[in-house]
Amino acid sequence: MKNFIQPGSILTLTALYAVASGGGHLAGAIFGVAVTTVAAGAQGEFKRDGVFELPKVSAQAWTQGVKVYWDDTNKQVTTTASANTLIGAAAAVAANPSATGWVLLDGAIR
Repeated sequence: MKNFIQPGSILTLTALYAVASGGGHLAGAIFGVAVTTVAAGAQGEFKRDGVFELPKVSAQAWTQGVKVYWDDTNKQVTTTASANTLIGAAAAVAANPSATGWVLLDGAIR
């Protein structure tokens, strides 16, 4: 197939803000986790699917499978849908309080 470009699990994107390796990044409707540290305005690779431990709203308790959203202002995952972008689901229970949670990214564009 001559028009196939790549699987899309890892994409090269221009970082809209500086992001450390393992940090979440939202570029329009595309959410990914930085493979390496990427400076603002630089291109880097971002993984769009898989399970990652990401920063979360500490005061939230998550149940396994609950939908989770990226809060791009605070650069953390939340269960609050309003003004945030759906990125996947909680892969495991996360307590209140806890600084991180396991997130299953499905790579879907919403």
